[in-house]
Parts: sequence; C-alpha cells; structure tokens
Amino acid sequence: MAKESSFDVVSTVDMQEVDNAFTQTKKELQQRYDLKDSGAEMAFDKQGKTITVHAPSDFVARQVIDVLAGKIVKRGIDLKALKWGDPIAATGQSVRLVGQILEGIDKDTAGKINKDIKAEKFKVKVQIEGDKLRVSSASRDSLQEVITFLKEKDYGQPLQYVNYR
Repeated sequence: MAKESSFDVVSTVDMQEVDNAFTQTKKELQQRYDLKDSGAEMAFDKQGKTITVHAPSDFVARQVIDVLAGKIVKRGIDLKALKWGDPIAATGQSVRLVGQILEGIDKDTAGKINKDIKAEKFKVKVQIEGDKLRVSSASRDSLQEVITFLKEKDYGQPLQYVNYR
C-alpha cells in the first residue's frame, strides 16, 4: 500500500512583523505633516491581537489605517488577516476603530472548507484538528489539486499550506 501524503491548512500571522509595522506607523504619525498634530493615537495589544486607532474624525482614522495597511503589506502580511470593526463614537467628536488580527481557522470556516473540498469530490480525507485542517491522500496529485482549489477560494482570511509530506 502506498504511503499517505498530507498537508495542513492553517491561518497564521507573524505577530513580530505586525508589531514592526505598528511601530513604523506610529513613527510616521509623529513625522508626517498632515498627521503630526491631528491627535490620532494607536495602541497594539499583542495578547488580545487587536490594534486600536483613536482619531478626531473618521477621515483621519482611515488615513492612519491606510498608512498601517501599507506597512503591513510591505512586511508580507495579507490584509485579510486584519479585520476592522465599525467606527465607535468616543469622547467629543472623536472615533475609535478596533482591528482584530485573525489567526487560526475557526470552526465555521473549517467546516466550510471541509464541505467545499468534499463537494468537489477530491480523493482526499479532511480532518479538522483545532484551528487547522489536515488533508491527506495516497495521491500527491490530489493534494496539489486541493491546494490549487483552495487558493482560488476566498474564506475571508489568509490560508497557508504547511507540513506537505
């Protein structure tokens, strides 16, 4: 019998790179002429995996988010990994925006990925293991087809394919 090959579907974010992008954005807020005295502030919670932008207006908050997005992309992180909530009215006329860093595949998304793979009738087995999926098959070609199929789909967060053996 042929040995089974497998790979894992995961969603990870390099938090150090996010921290570096956050630090660069904070520096740019202090130096850029149009944002320097705007009163915009940022906070990064590594444990909670959130980035909070506090600004005097929605327009300024969106400018700060655009600067941060540019820094994140330069660091090789997919923008789908950062999900921004709705603006929250803060004191005065200021607004607060909270961005959640998506890491790990939640149960609903894992079920959706599993369902999509089964609907295509690939000759593979899919196991949901916590916040990742393991796809295994006797045929490496089938695994390659699954990876290609998943790359074409959008599940609202970046997916990586690791431990291919």
